[in-house]
Amino acid sequence: MKEEIIIAGFGGQGVLSMGKILAYAALMDNREVTWMPAYGPEQRGGTANVTVIVSDKSISSPIVDSYDTAVILNQQSLDKFESKVKPGGTLIYDPYGIHHAPQRKDITVIPVNATEAAIEMGNSKTYNMILLGALLKARPLMEDEAVIRGLKKTLPERHHHLIPLNQEAIAKGKSLVK
Repeated sequence: MKEEIIIAGFGGQGVLSMGKILAYAALMDNREVTWMPAYGPEQRGGTANVTVIVSDKSISSPIVDSYDTAVILNQQSLDKFESKVKPGGTLIYDPYGIHHAPQRKDITVIPVNATEAAIEMGNSKTYNMILLGALLKARPLMEDEAVIRGLKKTLPERHHHLIPLNQEAIAKGKSLVK
């Protein structure tokens, strides 16, 4: 098994954090993994993306030009990465802020109303974990326990009290995928 994933959106949406949690979860699940962030000089509001490769075997290169799965959080990223999803791949996106929905018919397109779900949960910081849950439902790469271990490794200890909220957000994201 080898899964090449791109997560893309604006800085501040939790793109890099989502990728880092996914990467640590894969490590905790005894998988080979690469995590390669890319972002502009802006801390918040600029574009950001991260490539995560999860594999059962050694990964020869962290550089890829097409992806098995894309998680897209804004129109700019959709315009850039929709064409880079491999035929038969999966594109997960939050329709909020998307003006032109994905058009490809040779991939699985999964809209996830993560913005609405985060508002329902009463915490906008759950947004990226809702999308991570959707990703893990659409592409079951690892068990939830590995993701929780990845969260514990990624989050500073002072934020470990938020792990139950993150677990709830992941479950919410999974429930949004049909």
